[in-house]
Amino acid sequence: MKKSTLIVLKSLTWIACLWPFAVLAWGAVNNTLGADPTAHIELTTGYTTLMLLTITLAITPVRRLLPSLSWLIKFRRLLGLFAFFYATVHMLAYVGLYAGFSVQAMLDDIAKRRFITMGVTAYLLLVPLALTSTNWAIRKLGGKNWNRLHKLAYVATVCGIIHYWWQVKTGVLLPLPFTVAVTVLLLARPVLNWRQRRKARPVTV
Repeated sequence: MKKSTLIVLKSLTWIACLWPFAVLAWGAVNNTLGADPTAHIELTTGYTTLMLLTITLAITPVRRLLPSLSWLIKFRRLLGLFAFFYATVHMLAYVGLYAGFSVQAMLDDIAKRRFITMGVTAYLLLVPLALTSTNWAIRKLGGKNWNRLHKLAYVATVCGIIHYWWQVKTGVLLPLPFTVAVTVLLLARPVLNWRQRRKARPVTV
């Protein structure tokens, strides 16, 4: 891929990733976030986090199935960091707007509301991934250790989806697309590994 093409695609990715935040910021300034602005912020940032995580996790399987799209790897780190950004905004909105920065209120929520517990777990799993998303961290950890650590992205995403299911009312199916997509991605990994081993197996005559 030409450098100019890569720059254009990355610029478009930045715009697309920042768009939900820009819309929220505009709505906050103009007081157009609806009757419950805090809920709107939480829903938007949480949904965007899961969307970006799912896209990030899909990159490796897509590259393995379609080698012509190997250039997608150049966007994985960027998308992952944007996912962490929205997860952080999501968490800060809860801490500031719902809990009022009260540690006791947060501890009570974690103890009493299982969806809060699962959401905090998902966020804490993302923290080491964001902190090690640098070339320096890859060199220090080594490629294999870094890859093992970053498989936590699947665990964090699953926790995020459970957090979503436990939060919505019974009968609401908004988390279903994420559930299906991540399930397919989880099942794809062993299938693709088996396919790769089969191709590498020497042919006997």
